[in-house]
Order: sequence, then C-alpha cells, then structure tokens
Amino acid sequence: MTVELITGFAGTPHIGSDDIGAFQAGIVGPGDYALATGNQLRATMSNANTIAVQSGDAVLNGRHVHLTGTTTATVQSGTQGQKRNDLVVLRYTKNTTTGVETCSIVVLKGTPTTGTPADPAHNTGSILDGVATHDMPLYRIPINGITVGTLVPLFNVLKPMTDVWDSLAQRSTGWRVPYSRDSVLLTRIGNICFMGGNVKFDQSGENNYTKAQEKIPEGYRPVSVNTPVAVFGGNTTFICYGEANGTVTMLGNPNSAYAGCAGVWRTADPVPA
Repeated sequence: MTVELITGFAGTPHIGSDDIGAFQAGIVGPGDYALATGNQLRATMSNANTIAVQSGDAVLNGRHVHLTGTTTATVQSGTQGQKRNDLVVLRYTKNTTTGVETCSIVVLKGTPTTGTPADPAHNTGSILDGVATHDMPLYRIPINGITVGTLVPLFNVLKPMTDVWDSLAQRSTGWRVPYSRDSVLLTRIGNICFMGGNVKFDQSGENNYTKAQEKIPEGYRPVSVNTPVAVFGGNTTFICYGEANGTVTMLGNPNSAYAGCAGVWRTADPVPA
C-alpha cells in the first residue's frame, strides 16, 4: 500500500511504532531529545561505580521513552595513573526476528590512556532508517585514576510549546521619554526589546548621567546597568542608558529638539502579561 490513513479506522489493527515514531519525529525533530518532564533525566553518581539517572522522558528518532523513577547502571572502576571517558547512553534495540523494541540505560567503557581520553564509539544510525540499535548519549563520565569526575550532560531538553510561543510572541507598550511630551513604542519579542518613535522635547534634559524620572516599564527593562536603550537623532544626538530596575540616564542635553529614536537591547524581565 502506497497511501495509508494512519489515524483512521481500517477494520483491523494497522498502526505500528514506525507510524507513531515518524509522526513524532515530524513534530519534535528527527534527533534525540529529553522532554521538560519529571526530573529531566538528571543524574548523579551514587558511588564510584554506580550512576543513577532520574525520572523523565526522551524522544529518540521519534520513539518516546519514559523513565518512571531512578534507574541505575554500573560503572567499572578506573586504573591508577590512567584516564578514561565513559559514556552513559539510552539504548534502543529492536529484535529483528520478533520485532520487539526495548530501551535501557547502558554504560559504554572508554579506553584507558595516560594522555587525553576519547569518548567510546556509540551507535549513531537512525531508527527512522530502520537500524536495530541506536544510542542517545546522556552523560560523559570523566575518570582520572580511581577518581570519578563531574558528569557532563550531552543531551538537549526540548522546550514545551508554551515556552516557544512566549519566545515568539510580540508584545508592545508605550513609554514616555524623559523631558519629552511624547511617547515611543517599546516592542518585545522573546528576550529582545526594540524602541522606536519620534518625540519633541519641551524642557532641557539633564547632563552627565542624571537619573530621569520616567522608568522603563516592567517586562522591557535591560539586563544590566548602563545598557544603551535609545540613540536619538534630529536637531541633536544623545543617548539614553537603562538599568535593570528601569531607571533611565540621559547623556546629553536635548534642549527643545525634535528627535527620532531607535534602540535594541536584551531583557531578563518576566514576560509581560
């Protein structure tokens, strides 16, 4: 059959793991990812010979794997005077005779050396291409002599769609420019803010970093002190600097100038409602 309706009634069971795997790979991507659920596969060394991987979910080439609790695996002891890198992987296997698919935590032992250790080889073929074994690297375990170093995470955590939406949604608000009778538009997309607009100053601005009264609204404030948030040009040119608490400093005296402004900066503020 060249065309098959997967999510449709066919009279007999017809949906297999390949169908669901292809569907999920098309949504989340064809690679290997942890999901933002449970403890997100965080791991610790219970002792020098045991790694404990906590609960979470992973998607391997479209195959969904769920760890309901902590899973342990054995790490072989190191050798005095030698270094070694081990890899902890989430291994998918398919019995080519029965078609049964399973997944488990496996520790791949690296080659001891007196020099710089390399990671051991792992299975990189894609389940989507029909391979019977596929490894998703979770952690590198650096071993120096008999001492186990800090675990190195090797996987990406896939953000949920709500986070993706917040990172793409555009939000805007007006902000009155200090010493001006006019407002400009502040626009936020993700963690990047933009300022733009034209203003007419009707009073003299203060020189040399004097703090202005009008604060940048919450949700649009820069990450750190003295971030250039606007460069004005027109009858005169001067700069506004912003701080993380919203306070603005004006460098230069606009007098009664007409001016247009532009600015771009990064914010760490919570996303405005």
